[in-house]
Amino acid sequence: MTTSFGTTTGTLTPTDPKIRFQSFTGLKSSNSIALTRNLRVFPLPFCTPTLIRAVSTPLKPETSTAEPKRSKVEIFKEQSNFIRYPLNEEIYTDTPNINEASTQLIKFHGSYQQYNRDERGTRSYSFMLRTKNPGGKVPNQLYLTMDDLADQFGIGTLRLTTRQTFQLHGVLKKDLKTVMSTIIRNMGSTLGACGDLNRNVLAPAAPFMTKEYKFAQETAENIAALLTPQSGFYYDVWVDGEKFMTSEPPEVVKARNDNSHGTNFPDSPEPIYGTQFLPRKFKIAVTVPTDNSVDILTNDIGVVVVFDEDGEPQGFNIYVGGGMGRTHRQETTFPRLGEQLGYVPKGDILYAIKAIVATQRDHGRRDDRKYSRMKYLISSWGIEKFRNVVEQYYGKKFEPFHELPEWEFKSFLGWHEQGDGALFCGLHVDNGRIGGKMKKTLREVIEKYNLNVRITPNQNLILCDIRSAWRRPITTVLAQAGLLHPRYVDPLNLTAMACPAFPLCPLAITEAERGIPDILKRVRAVFEKVGLKYSESIVIRVTGCPNGCARPYMAELGLVGDGPNSYQIWLGGTPNQTQLARTFMNKVKVQDLEKVFEPLFYYWKRKRQPKESFGDFTTRMGFEKLHELVDKWEGPVQSPVRYNLKPFADKETYEAMEELAKLQNKSPHQLAMEVIRNFVAAQQNDCLFP
Repeated sequence: MTTSFGTTTGTLTPTDPKIRFQSFTGLKSSNSIALTRNLRVFPLPFCTPTLIRAVSTPLKPETSTAEPKRSKVEIFKEQSNFIRYPLNEEIYTDTPNINEASTQLIKFHGSYQQYNRDERGTRSYSFMLRTKNPGGKVPNQLYLTMDDLADQFGIGTLRLTTRQTFQLHGVLKKDLKTVMSTIIRNMGSTLGACGDLNRNVLAPAAPFMTKEYKFAQETAENIAALLTPQSGFYYDVWVDGEKFMTSEPPEVVKARNDNSHGTNFPDSPEPIYGTQFLPRKFKIAVTVPTDNSVDILTNDIGVVVVFDEDGEPQGFNIYVGGGMGRTHRQETTFPRLGEQLGYVPKGDILYAIKAIVATQRDHGRRDDRKYSRMKYLISSWGIEKFRNVVEQYYGKKFEPFHELPEWEFKSFLGWHEQGDGALFCGLHVDNGRIGGKMKKTLREVIEKYNLNVRITPNQNLILCDIRSAWRRPITTVLAQAGLLHPRYVDPLNLTAMACPAFPLCPLAITEAERGIPDILKRVRAVFEKVGLKYSESIVIRVTGCPNGCARPYMAELGLVGDGPNSYQIWLGGTPNQTQLARTFMNKVKVQDLEKVFEPLFYYWKRKRQPKESFGDFTTRMGFEKLHELVDKWEGPVQSPVRYNLKPFADKETYEAMEELAKLQNKSPHQLAMEVIRNFVAAQQNDCLFP
């Protein structure tokens, strides 16, 4: 089976008042239906006459007969009958794993093949499943189903992700169809949670009933629906073709079917994606002004709702070109922040989104997947050229970007009014891992009170629609399971994130989720050693490889695995996630982290400006100066011992606590806080949530 790139059937020069092309034959298989699109190009200013080509794909020189280079994944997609074959056969074989082509195709269905890297010898294969939950919304029925599946077919835990979804680890191949079909039949989906298409669309998880938040969440859901695959491959494989489609808003259907400006493949089962889908993953987030709970600048498309003085939505600011992934020792790969594309009226957002997607679909690189994300296309072209091409698919000019207020990171932890008489409770979950007593207690509460939940982009969980009368009993049982009010959680933990990494991620170079608890304790100990207050904190994110799933390149202190028990250190992000960090040091062994942390935190404590964050401090000081401070570090200047008696009745109590703390490799303050937290939980103190 071969693939041919289409050509225009007519040519015109730019002196024509309107430039039109009769047709464009898109990517097609020699054995498949030709996918044709009509393309309209807008008037161009006069320039030296030259042959104009359709913008949909660059043409080869006419003398060349060689096909353009394509990655192996592109060939798998082309030969798959819209992401069906050979996966639809491989899932029934007796082997515990699937073949190479199916390993790529199953990603489009929301799953990755993995194996336990802690084990030696024969690989024990399993599959990770990821759900699709626009805006992090999880209905009660789906949460309880996922909880059951984790126990019956997984490893007994649920993982909340940085894109507001569940990950279910450890599913065996023989159970895949049972698990997938169960999710589908219980208000869930994994379609498009992975693969070369639009992933889960982020939105603020807080269930506020304000116009602003409701409209942002509705927009996220509409964008997700617009870009959902239409060819039915997902249902063919997992529920034998039975459809479980919810009704779509008419504006979504209209926007998807519109081909006024050459965005679609007419008569194709996939009108937007075609046979080849997108060059790589594609990520979108929607939010409201000031709320950067979604890391808006890290997405391929960032959408910000613009409101008038009465809170009525008027339109959208659009950022493009963000993305985190990179490759070690290849400086041509890099994390990138989104930049301003423009503003569109509220009725045009779906058409603008589709135009951006079509631009990436037709122009993004398909030869080398390291460079296939849209950020590389924009970096290569520049924002002006990118905007001009998108406008041809959009059919309009983008309006100027509207001014926005300062961004803030919002966690939504603790108790809040929803605005409709009900409450919601945001719960901190370390690294998003729900297991053990926490899992059992959450299920009891969610099932007993019939609660819907939402997953946040910071790997936390929000319990929604809680009546005021339920607050006290829910508070009590949550505290007993260690789910405490944020005031009783170490501030470092509240903003920290880590990817799963070992033992199941095949890309991991070193630990992340399993390593971050100890790293955070060590950071806290260094804070105390250099005199930083317990209430002070920085944003720390850890990943086991450079792909950036936990968005470490936005952290004030990012640790990126670059070898066994070794990290690359990134500095310079900001607490509100608006500035990209930079590489500070390479190959720092995990046991040597304090040698870097101590001088950095010591001089931050002593040389920072009023209210200056750690990230801003490192940027202002400059890396050359910081390297000098680290290289010359001999330890903090010792001051006379002072006993912090605030938590204790007397000096003797402090000394006793200090001895116990040493035995546990903790500071007296850390141990004291643990004792206090445990006591409060045991007493079922309703004052945890005043």
